Formats: sequence, C-alpha cells, structure tokens
Amino acid sequence: MDGCTNYEILNEADRAQGNAESPHNKFDRSLVTGWYRFQGAAGDRMPDKCVLENRCGTEYPGWLNGAHPTVAEGVVTRKVCYNLGYGSCCGYSTIIKVKNCGSHYVYELQRTSSFQYFRYCGNGGAGKLH
Repeated sequence: MDGCTNYEILNEADRAQGNAESPHNKFDRSLVTGWYRFQGAAGDRMPDKCVLENRCGTEYPGWLNGAHPTVAEGVVTRKVCYNLGYGSCCGYSTIIKVKNCGSHYVYELQRTSSFQYFRYCGNGGAGKLH
C-alpha cells in the first residue's frame, strides 16, 4: 500500500502544537495502525522540535525527533518523542515510518500506550506558543 495515496487525515484543531487549552485528556490509543497525513488546523506535518507538555489536547505531546526525509530518501524510520514534563522532552518514545510525498508528508502511526495521555501532534499554531 502506498502511503502517499492511501492515508487517513488528522486535522483536528486541538491536535495543533499551539493548542494549550484544557482539557488535556485526548490520546491516540485507539488509532488504527496505518498511514496518516496532517492537514487543516492541525498543521501540515508533525513538529520536529520538542512540544511543551499539555499541548495538542493531551498531557504528553508526541513530536518527531529527527529531520523529515527528502523525496529521494523514500520511507525512513524516525523516533517520536513524548514530552513527559520535568525537562524531559523525550521521556518516552516510539518508532514510526515517515515518507515525503513531494507535496506532503505521511506517517505510519500506531496506537499509543494505553496507560497515559500520549497523542501525536501537528505543527499548527506554532506561532501561538507564548
């Protein structure tokens, strides 16, 4: 299956890294494993810098630890870090796949831990962090 054409869309406004509004109780533990694309108010990609805790509608926001790939690199493996607070931008992590489709990125995501409020963030609202 080609992730560039067969993907689900993550476009919820509360998934944006600039969202600091309560409640912080969303999670991705019911996400079905597959390819996903960030769009709309959520942003157009996963942030690649630490996201503050209690953002993206969750306690522990997930962000891409590593550069987004070029088209030529194809599908790459990257780490998603979760900010657990206390200065720990990568207190927990998982491994995903990322692909540059030219006009957009897709991410092969899987459900997050069932024990905590972990959620994948989009880069939307990055200018509203302060």
